[in-house]
Amino acid sequence: MPDIILRDLSKSFQTRIKKPGLGGSVSALLRPQYRAVSAVRGVSFEVDRGEILAFIGPNGAGKSTTIKMLTGILFPTSGQAEVLGLVPWIQRERLSFLIGSVFGQKSQLWYHLPAADSFDLLARIYELDNQAYRARRAELVDAFGIAPHLETPVRKLSLGERMRCEVAAALLHRPRVLFLDEPSIGLDVLAKRAIRDTLRRMSREESITVFLTSHDVGDIEELAKRVIVVNHGRVIYDDRVSRLRHDLLHTKILDLRIEGPSEVPELAGVTILKRSEVGVKLEVDTAVQATERVVAQLLGCNRVVDLSVTDPPLEQVIGQIYERGVPE
Repeated sequence: MPDIILRDLSKSFQTRIKKPGLGGSVSALLRPQYRAVSAVRGVSFEVDRGEILAFIGPNGAGKSTTIKMLTGILFPTSGQAEVLGLVPWIQRERLSFLIGSVFGQKSQLWYHLPAADSFDLLARIYELDNQAYRARRAELVDAFGIAPHLETPVRKLSLGERMRCEVAAALLHRPRVLFLDEPSIGLDVLAKRAIRDTLRRMSREESITVFLTSHDVGDIEELAKRVIVVNHGRVIYDDRVSRLRHDLLHTKILDLRIEGPSEVPELAGVTILKRSEVGVKLEVDTAVQATERVVAQLLGCNRVVDLSVTDPPLEQVIGQIYERGVPE
């Protein structure tokens, strides 16, 4: 049985309609009118045990609202969902012992206390055996490299140090499902790498199911094997991360280093991105022109010293999905 199941899950909010003018303001105060805003619209999918899922979309797409329903914070307007066989908004207390969550912009650590004190408090809340807790804490402290920061008040930690403590705190009670909402927001390269490496290893070793939302393409490429893209509250793409480029972006980047002046024949579907005295960078629309033909033409009229053929960055693919949707 999958760890997470959603069936036609929807959530709408009532927002007050503002009327212009003084008279409208008085009328709105005495007889307010509301309209429904749909944040999540009939979302359905499943997440298997031990899977790392990237759940992505532009701001306002419904990602955080979905996570809040799956963790029992919000009631849905309609539809069904189960996490580890429990209905989150009905069996929230039981579920809380089985899941962990990290919200990038909201701390679960006590702001004025050292992280170690928050860890001790969480151990009591989750009713952990003291010996097992000490062993687990030592394991996480070592994995995330947070030993120097345990006795420092959370308010004095850098963002990267705090986020490593946040993720460690969410893993203290050995959750079976971990919800991460923008866990790497604002972090430097080293802090991101530490969190990604540890999450990848722990997911593999402990079969933790990870439900991840992030605007950081590195999180998606390095952690997730499957990606779901949502926009305007609907799922618009659901497949393996490795297929994103293959399915949705039909371009290749050719980077050539050339001896002498470069010559680029005019070919349909080929765009010059950059040109210098030592080389040229081209974009090839593979729906119009075969990459092999372009390479053959370039080799025939230039003294090519080095040649590379690469895919465009994944963020370009995701940006295209956000802007244009998924092509039929």
